[in-house]
Amino acid sequence: MRWRPRGLRGWCRPWQRPTLVAVSSTDRESYGTPGTTVWAIVVAAGEGHRFGGAKQFQPLGDRCVIDWAVQGAARCCQGVVVVLAEERTVGKDAWSPAIAAGSGGGSVVVTAGGVLRSDSVRCGLSAVPGDAGIVLVHDGARPLAGDAVFERVVQAVRDGADAAVPVIDLTDTIRRRDGGTVDRRELVAVQTPQAFRADILRAAHAAGADATDDATLVEAAGGTVTLVAGDSRNLKITEPHDLAVAEALLSNGEGLDTGGGDGG
Repeated sequence: MRWRPRGLRGWCRPWQRPTLVAVSSTDRESYGTPGTTVWAIVVAAGEGHRFGGAKQFQPLGDRCVIDWAVQGAARCCQGVVVVLAEERTVGKDAWSPAIAAGSGGGSVVVTAGGVLRSDSVRCGLSAVPGDAGIVLVHDGARPLAGDAVFERVVQAVRDGADAAVPVIDLTDTIRRRDGGTVDRRELVAVQTPQAFRADILRAAHAAGADATDDATLVEAAGGTVTLVAGDSRNLKITEPHDLAVAEALLSNGEGLDTGGGDGG
């Protein structure tokens, strides 16, 4: 795995419950098929206001949260673009991909992000090679995404979807603030990694719109979004207690599952 630091380039409906698409596990060797090279963008430029600090750099096991996220993506892709706050790309506070490089996966490119998440994804896209056929977007604060989740979203795009996102069932009762309970059977929770046809994702971002979810941009541009089974262990570190849960999953050997996932 090679590390190639780069500077800033360029820019730097509620989900209704569908029938989950059954997707077979992808042979990772086929990722190199001409025209279908897979790259991932790991977005990690946030400041972590709810957490009280940059959650992606919090220690988790023998490394930090972002190391787990990047290593998971690197195992399944030809290359990974890691988008960080500018101060984390150079100098004494710069993040090093050395631990993630231990996965033996593809290249790791580091670039600076923008003010908004959508700006950071655009910065990441500018660093993805033009011949990439599929681009994944993954949260740097999701350290426990297993190989099977990566493989399912990639396979769904290979099978013809413009975009594919992993989802899990909701377990809590959902209520509107102004009154009324929502039938949770009609809703799902969306996770990352999300996979996209590279040309579709670039076109969706070219308009300069802002969204916290890239599949929303693709859908708004008329693209098709396929939902596949996610994994309840693929939690996002948002509050300090989430980190404790992730620690427990790793300690119990339940994190980074390479099997089929549980879909919720």
